[in-house]
Amino acid sequence: MAVQLTLLNDPDRVINVASVKHRSPFRYPGGKTWLVPRIFAWIGARHRPHSFIEPFAGGGIVGLTVAFENLADHVTLVELDNQVAAVWKTIITQGEGEWLAERIERFDLTIKNVNQILERKDLETREKAFQTLLQNRTAHGGILAPGAGLLKYGENGKGIASRWYPQTLAKRIREINSIRDRLSFIHGDAFEVISENDSPDTTFFIDPPYTAGSKRAGSRLYTHFEVNHERLFSILEKTTADFLLTYDNDDYVKKLATKHGLEFVEIAMQNTHLTKMTELLINRNLDWAI
Repeated sequence: MAVQLTLLNDPDRVINVASVKHRSPFRYPGGKTWLVPRIFAWIGARHRPHSFIEPFAGGGIVGLTVAFENLADHVTLVELDNQVAAVWKTIITQGEGEWLAERIERFDLTIKNVNQILERKDLETREKAFQTLLQNRTAHGGILAPGAGLLKYGENGKGIASRWYPQTLAKRIREINSIRDRLSFIHGDAFEVISENDSPDTTFFIDPPYTAGSKRAGSRLYTHFEVNHERLFSILEKTTADFLLTYDNDDYVKKLATKHGLEFVEIAMQNTHLTKMTELLINRNLDWAI
């Protein structure tokens, strides 16, 4: 763990995400691949968690990394969004994950075919999973919220094919499915899951949607973007579980952390447009981070 701790001790250093193993099939707004080395440092400074839960899973990169690296006895991903939930349900179900991988490999990616899939309604779970990943990989910024448009130019003028890597996606899905005994998925409310799993044997990684100060961005990127942040901090102040919160760098969040007796540190990161930014890590005690 020494290398990861060294990385964390330099909060201005931006993690090169190319050096981090990409596990998630999603191209997700606000993805946390850049945070993975710091997750190693956090967990490495503690006892091995029995139950590791990611209540706002989204692309699930943190929970997946913990599962693949065997850093906890069991990992649970939680997501309220119907589209994202369909993907996780399908991937970790025996037989269904392989079906999804093969569906991706066989798909003929044309604008006509993409639009035909995206226009379909009332799909069974595995077809909705395929539709969701297709939209995620062909829409601007991976946006799943209503109204997202398809990539027009994309990377090197490749348009909708810019982020559609069928072999890579299929491989990631098969790899996740292969460790499904270490994974569970809950299609439900993060607050309920956090409250129901109040235990010293539980560790949460919590990455909520945008705060009120970034509400416009949140509504553009996510279907479920409104969260009662005050309630979240109140619950975490009282829980016996360990947790790590990450937020956009927001004065409102800093005030909430201080009000509820939590520490925070600003950590450098880089967004999808390669702009250097900072996010907040929030914990009861950040001695492991400095």
